[in-house]
Amino acid sequence: MGLKGFERRLERLVEGAFARAFKSSLRPVELGRRLIREMDDQRTVNVQGQVAAPNHFTITLGSDDYAQFAEIEESLVRALAEEARTHAREEGYGFMGPVEVLIRRDTDLGVGSFSLSARFKEGAGGTSGGTLVLPDGTRLSLTGGAVVIGRGTDAAVRVTDSSVSRRHAEVRPAGAGWAVVDLGSTNGTRVNGMPITERKLDDGDVIGVGDATLRFEAG
Repeated sequence: MGLKGFERRLERLVEGAFARAFKSSLRPVELGRRLIREMDDQRTVNVQGQVAAPNHFTITLGSDDYAQFAEIEESLVRALAEEARTHAREEGYGFMGPVEVLIRRDTDLGVGSFSLSARFKEGAGGTSGGTLVLPDGTRLSLTGGAVVIGRGTDAAVRVTDSSVSRRHAEVRPAGAGWAVVDLGSTNGTRVNGMPITERKLDDGDVIGVGDATLRFEAG
């Protein structure tokens, strides 16, 4: 199911304004298929019995394809990273750090040819950065302090939903990363659909308060 939706999302990137200009024989969905295959092929079980997948991907294209993909690079990289997170959630994989996708050029590669390398990369020491993607698509950078989510006017992330408490939940530093904590809300806080009191956040986790959802991105 995930890959089908991914195919539709990526194909939309080369429709409309890009349709006339995008002449590469290499389709974005081919990159997505390879990325997912590398995640599955390289997954490993750590000492705690958790399944971990690569989180750092480098895609190398020939000069002509690189020039074509440059027009949609930002959207493409974001879509590929999101698909990696979605696939990890569906398969129960964890990551050692934030998901990163890089696109590079190799003049020796011909049109339609590419390589994709995947590796495990730990997050930086200390409290790493992070981003909350709000319901309207706005991106809020986490810079070290706690962020309150709620209906009150003093909440950093304000959600105007009657089922959301004035101070509903808080995203706060936790070791080298971030955690979400329910602040005794009336209707509770969810992560990936499951009720929580406190939960350390992984890259791509979805926080639910009332009818609103926010996505956490590490790094």
